[in-house]
Amino acid sequence: MAAVTEAPPLAPAPEKKPPRKRGRWTPYWLLLPGILWLIIFFALPMIYQGSTSIQTGSLEDGYKVTWHFSTYWDAVSEYWPQFVRSGLYAAAATILCLLLGYPLAYLIAFRAGRWRNLIMILVIAPFFTSFLIRTLAWKTILADSGPVVSALNTLHVLDVTNWLGWTSGDRVLATPLAVVCGLTYNFLPFMVLPLYTSLERIDGRLHEAAGDLYAKPFTTFRKVTFPLSMPGVVSGTLLTFIPAAGDYVNAELLGSTDTRMIGNVIQTQFLRILDYPTAAALSFVLMAAILAMVTIYIRKSGTEDLV
Repeated sequence: MAAVTEAPPLAPAPEKKPPRKRGRWTPYWLLLPGILWLIIFFALPMIYQGSTSIQTGSLEDGYKVTWHFSTYWDAVSEYWPQFVRSGLYAAAATILCLLLGYPLAYLIAFRAGRWRNLIMILVIAPFFTSFLIRTLAWKTILADSGPVVSALNTLHVLDVTNWLGWTSGDRVLATPLAVVCGLTYNFLPFMVLPLYTSLERIDGRLHEAAGDLYAKPFTTFRKVTFPLSMPGVVSGTLLTFIPAAGDYVNAELLGSTDTRMIGNVIQTQFLRILDYPTAAALSFVLMAAILAMVTIYIRKSGTEDLV
């Protein structure tokens, strides 16, 4: 019998080195410009304004940090009517934007067809002009001798608004109604765009399924469309309310001394009276109030999936 030769033992496989993690720092380098931007143009000014709010002194003698926290209490106790008025005007404008913007966004998302792009251009068309020019245009639209005021008088709408305290006599300019109209017009696109984005994401087969289950159109809207569009509703209301609460241009150009908002007070304190500590304190109080309301609103709305 032939001798059976044994095969030589196999050499051990060389140990594989773990692959090098290439580009592990790339995401951080990409985030660095944005982080630096936030630090330089947001965090540092906030720290500076915070230190200004607790200073005492004057522009001639200079300001020094004396930890004078009573500036906050003095500012709120003196200007609380402007805080309340700003919240009411911003809330009214937000509600009007939602009532006007939701049907428009629904039309664009589900019914516009080939006209969708044209309607979207018309929605964002106000952005092609200056915010100041758009607001000044409303002074012509709401002029005492203009067609809008004449139509409102003919329809006796001004009788109702006078009773509510929104207008005064036969005038619309220099009244709360004019300020709310300006806020609504200027911030309406901020409501329509998030609503359209949220509605456009809804699967059309859900509407068909609701119809197959014999749901009426209003029931389909109440049970399917509106709940699924809540992220857009929340985003739109926040994008409208937050800038409207701090706005001062509309109240300055379309209102009067009786319709001054907190933004007008801050602007006056900074640029005219030159009381920097009070202006900084008012700014921080406004920011804290808006932040608290936004936090409560998001939690109560039941959705954190913002568009």
